[in-house]
Amino acid sequence: MADVKDIIAARVAKELKDGDVVNLGIGLPTMVVNFLPPDVELIIQSENGIMGMGPAPSKENANTDIVNAGGQPVSIKNGAMFFDSSYSFGIIRGGHVDATILGALEVDEKGNLANWIVPGKMVPGMGGAMDLVVGAKKVIVAMTHTQKGAAKILKKCTLPYTALGVVNLIITEMGVLEVREEGLVLTELHPDFTKEQVQEATEAKVIFSPDLKPMQ
Repeated sequence: MADVKDIIAARVAKELKDGDVVNLGIGLPTMVVNFLPPDVELIIQSENGIMGMGPAPSKENANTDIVNAGGQPVSIKNGAMFFDSSYSFGIIRGGHVDATILGALEVDEKGNLANWIVPGKMVPGMGGAMDLVVGAKKVIVAMTHTQKGAAKILKKCTLPYTALGVVNLIITEMGVLEVREEGLVLTELHPDFTKEQVQEATEAKVIFSPDLKPMQ
């Protein structure tokens, strides 16, 4: 099996189209740009006040004064804009972000999301996640299916919520799950796994689509 993070990022990339305004969370979501087809160019937004980020720079070319919301150095495309946080969150809250892609500690069958704190552990703060998942037109959770063997896709989140009923799509190394009124519907299954393995790794009930396809 290929690298798990590569599998997830490559599949997420297929959800995006040319010209989309996209916010990429820290970690795995930043890898999505590496798998975009040549004819797809995104406008990548960072909630700390950048519109038009490029790929991650090399260490030699990194400018430590130009960073994303996670403090990581970023490159900037021609025509990019810098603005203050109030303008940035006006873009987010105004519904101008087509998709936000972020990781999660837990997601449940109602599309509720917990991704900002584990009680008792140090945390820098919620950041822009709370606004992004409510303001973006589409919310995609990109994450490994389990954490050290423990389920992350639950009947009900146990950690403090980031937001309720906001997740549209969950993409893991095992497959693609859509959050629908009837529950979590697996629409694509990675060929390295079986239906039984997916359900075993998922606390919530998995509904298998009658049109279930192999995950690309």
